[in-house]
Amino acid sequence: MIRTVNLSKIFRTELVETTALREINFEVRKGEFIAIMGPSGCGKSTLLNILGLLDHSNSGEYYFDGIEVSRFTEKQCTMLRKGTMGFVFQSFNLIDDLNVFENVELPLIALSIPRSDRRKKVDAILERMQIGHRRDHYPRQLSGGQQQRVAVARALITNPKLILADEPTGNLDSHNGEQVMQLLEQLNAEGTTIVMVTHSLNHADRAHRVVNLFDGQILAERTDRIFEPQQLS
Repeated sequence: MIRTVNLSKIFRTELVETTALREINFEVRKGEFIAIMGPSGCGKSTLLNILGLLDHSNSGEYYFDGIEVSRFTEKQCTMLRKGTMGFVFQSFNLIDDLNVFENVELPLIALSIPRSDRRKKVDAILERMQIGHRRDHYPRQLSGGQQQRVAVARALITNPKLILADEPTGNLDSHNGEQVMQLLEQLNAEGTTIVMVTHSLNHADRAHRVVNLFDGQILAERTDRIFEPQQLS
């Protein structure tokens, strides 16, 4: 599904040039669960943003489903993200002025899904995330664990091929963090490809493969669970 070739990213200001990624060669197969680890500032979130087409590399190639996308325009990136990628962030990124139902509905509005169909889809995913009883509440009225469930529901509402999760348990206590990890594992077992940035060794051990970054480079990789593509058939 994903392949990068010598992917590099440099941030420049008038006085400073910072290399965030150095010639990253990286692959993710359809249905894999990948954990990306490393110290703060090593390039984890930068890599995830590039994979999600939220940012561009300065050099190198990025193939998504066999298509080279690293030089896509913003409009092309937006079209590819819609219905293909779902994002889960540490800070939840919910809109404070929208209730739970409206936050989860947003990606369907972007896809011009009819209102009646949107209602059915949102109600179904909220029940699956066990947050349906909070559909009319606003983010400030929810616990951190509940907010992250809403964020996961929003990421899943379009049935994306790929979930990109940036520290999805970072702002949660151990109980709620475990619930989110169980959700991600269940989604992966159902065939969703997941790339997750994490600082937690325990959570990284739940992935098929762990990729360690240091100073913008892949320092090491290890396989924790055997990945069997035939399980998706």
